[in-house]
Amino acid sequence: MNPLVDISNAQAWFVDTTLRDGEQAAGVVFSEAERCGISHRLVSSGVRELEVGIPASGESARRQIHQVAEAVPGTWLLAWCRARRDDLAAAAQCPVQGVHLSFPVSNIHLRIWGKSHSWVLRTLAELTEEAAGMFDYVTVGAQDASRADRCFLLDFCHSVAESSALRLRLADTVGVLTPQSTQQLVTSSLHALAGKPVEIHAHNDLGMATANTIAAWQAGAKCLSTTVNGLGERAGNASFAEVATALRVACCCDTGLDLRRLCELGSYVAAASQRSLPGNTPVIGEGVFSHASGIHLTGLNRDASAYEAFPPDMVGHSPSRHFFSTQSGPATLREFAERGGLHLDPAALPALTDRLRAFCHHHRTMLSATDTLHLVTTLT
Repeated sequence: MNPLVDISNAQAWFVDTTLRDGEQAAGVVFSEAERCGISHRLVSSGVRELEVGIPASGESARRQIHQVAEAVPGTWLLAWCRARRDDLAAAAQCPVQGVHLSFPVSNIHLRIWGKSHSWVLRTLAELTEEAAGMFDYVTVGAQDASRADRCFLLDFCHSVAESSALRLRLADTVGVLTPQSTQQLVTSSLHALAGKPVEIHAHNDLGMATANTIAAWQAGAKCLSTTVNGLGERAGNASFAEVATALRVACCCDTGLDLRRLCELGSYVAAASQRSLPGNTPVIGEGVFSHASGIHLTGLNRDASAYEAFPPDMVGHSPSRHFFSTQSGPATLREFAERGGLHLDPAALPALTDRLRAFCHHHRTMLSATDTLHLVTTLT
């Protein structure tokens, strides 16, 4: 197997980091069975590379990596390491094909870790060469690339181009990029890398991780780091479901993924992480295909694509649900009645609609079609 060949043949290459960065979210702890379950579901969805943990964390972390390797044979497994030889030695004890070496590149990260520009470039050359002799492939990370001095970052990229590394990960460590600055960062980095792939690793501190990941892909970053449900430190990472669906729907990109598994995968990770998904979570939230506005319901009855960017079954979602609310009108009530086999006097529709609206307003609720007709029968 050659990961570079696989990446070259893909329109978009996902590097899932749910088991590494996702589990770094405060309070999230996956059981060994859950880690295997997440891995199996991701691979079944078509993801071919998983960042599975930090071997230097200890024997427990290394044991978990062994279990994941048994659960998803034939998958590219990547271990995350600091730029240290003892981290490489710990990774060598694990059944992983690749190792990721993370280097501080911004002035603030260089200062807090007590490193210099010369140390970074020298260690990059030395460690990638050593790692290449130990693993099938090596990736290099530019930690806090979004806040790095641009001249030094380009020097770093040139060094990666001359090294044994397969690709460069640009990390927006504190989520301060915008789509425009992301594209500029990726474009300049790709030019300096002389043909080596770029991976984008976006955090969501300002709510732009998915948009920045798509912008990076549009600029040529074929490798996309994501987590299930956007799980991760602080506000999390780019969401796998959002990025994968946006590529298909908004960018017409055939990712080769089975998007029908997204909802089940999201539900599984939500339960495992003990973090419920808000109803308005893009793509897989319970409320994404729920409608109550009268104008929207009328349009949906004529053509579902009028107010739905994609059909719910495309991502494994339950069918669209229509409700009566304070925003609904006589047309919605008439539709519910016709579908339920209930005949209503057209002349009575306006008054019934007003009474139903008043009920929804008073109780701050909305009504399913069944509940709407049940209430109508008590009012007539």
